[in-house]
Amino acid sequence: MITLKSEEELSYLRAAGQIVADVLAELREVIITNPGITTQELDRLAESLIIRRGARPAFKGYRGFPCCLCTSVNEQVVHGIPGDYELQHGDIIGLDLGVKLNGYYGDAAITVALGEISGEVNRLLEVTEDALYKGIRQAKVGNRLFDISYAIQSHVEKNGFSVVRALVGHGIGRHLHEEPPIPNFGKPDQGPRLKMGMTLAIEPMVNMGSFEVKTIKDNWTVVIKDGKRSAHFEHTIAIRANEPEILTLIKRKR
Repeated sequence: MITLKSEEELSYLRAAGQIVADVLAELREVIITNPGITTQELDRLAESLIIRRGARPAFKGYRGFPCCLCTSVNEQVVHGIPGDYELQHGDIIGLDLGVKLNGYYGDAAITVALGEISGEVNRLLEVTEDALYKGIRQAKVGNRLFDISYAIQSHVEKNGFSVVRALVGHGIGRHLHEEPPIPNFGKPDQGPRLKMGMTLAIEPMVNMGSFEVKTIKDNWTVVIKDGKRSAHFEHTIAIRANEPEILTLIKRKR
């Protein structure tokens, strides 16, 4: 069942989403200015920033995940577990973060480049983020769910990249993952009709090569089978009367 949120519930989701946005913005600046930082250090920083804001990490302990931040580097698509890897110039890292506040969740992701990256990798990041916003623009009353999916897929494939098909976005609210699942591919004018009060986590995951992925031995980290690079951007949004509201909006800066 897809739940429609009241104005009071949206205020709670907005507060949780703003914490996610603020923490991701701080992590991005730390990465850009501190080459050599480990992904584990980023996780510890993220947890302290979340707790300082009166929330709690949503991912830590969720289905056994050991950390509060997903750190996915280069060919890693999502669900990377923080560890002793030191970020280097030329790396890209996906940061996926969730928090729980007052019983409601916020969830978002960004991909950050460290130092100089190739033009094609930079284009991968740009196309993935643009695809997210094209999908969000379709999240309006009266459209259907797969209008979002089609907008993402068509933009990505038009630019020569591929969308991951094994992983999807999701509804969000009192639970981190709610109905409906939101694929990043599909035909328009299909799926549930979008209604005011729906809250969705839209998250294109885009690869430079094939869309095929696999999960490695840690049972969490998803990587591209062909070893090329992947990018991930995500926002929690609410469907409103006139246009979608992005609940996890942060300043556009890379």
